[in-house]
Amino acid sequence: MKTAVITGSTRGLGYEMAKDLRRYGLNVILNGSNAERLEGAVNALKKIKGRGGVAGFCADVGSAEEVRALAAHAAERFGVVDIWINNAGVNQPMKAIWELSDDEVDSLIDIDLRGAVIGSRIAAELMESQPQGGYIYNVEGYGSNDAMMLGFNMYGTSKRAVTHFTVALAKELEERHSKVKAGRLSPGIVATDFLTNALGGEQKIELPGKTKRFYNIVAEPPDVVAHFLVKSMLANRKNNVRINRLTNVRLLSRFITAGYNTIAIKDNSSTRSRATANTR
Repeated sequence: MKTAVITGSTRGLGYEMAKDLRRYGLNVILNGSNAERLEGAVNALKKIKGRGGVAGFCADVGSAEEVRALAAHAAERFGVVDIWINNAGVNQPMKAIWELSDDEVDSLIDIDLRGAVIGSRIAAELMESQPQGGYIYNVEGYGSNDAMMLGFNMYGTSKRAVTHFTVALAKELEERHSKVKAGRLSPGIVATDFLTNALGGEQKIELPGKTKRFYNIVAEPPDVVAHFLVKSMLANRKNNVRINRLTNVRLLSRFITAGYNTIAIKDNSSTRSRATANTR
């Protein structure tokens, strides 16, 4: 039985991917930095029908020591790790760069960029020791395609760096003839409270009216996006793949059917739980 590790998976898109992976028969290791929330997510996932096993490990993705312990726990618990998804991320307060505090800048870089780098390094090291290798996926976000908007400087910078890093990682793996493969997940805009909460919920984001209207048209529920991503990952056999949910065709379709869309992002309490957004 295969095993997947998902960072930042106690709620939102990460949790929905865990549900789908388990339904497909994979063991799943949930991860988060809040021990109480992690325990609740593990217990809830165990109650959902699925063939895979469930475990959790509390770790800060910005700490190499803690992520290495996460990898060791996964290998010890289930033997191997076949899929590693660096999903953990936090949104940015809608402030100009000079308005952000040192702690806010550090948090964005540590979680959104450093977390993907550390997770990829340690996952690659672990998977290199496995006969079957494995797959590493990093989640893209706003800025990955060079998009820019006021209040998203550091978040966009981190996500653009994640894209470069993952493509470069895939090239390194290929040149080393590695059994490990790396790819990117581009989830589109996911209707969760990630869109209206910054720094993991520490601050609320008051979305401009134009942005809110755009989100209401194109955002999708996390379970829908997760099912697409998981199905695509399990079917993938390639290195340097980009699994993209919000294609131009799908974006056009969302606008054409805007009057029928049911997602409503009205205020800070109306969205579902945290995910990664790829207006990101």
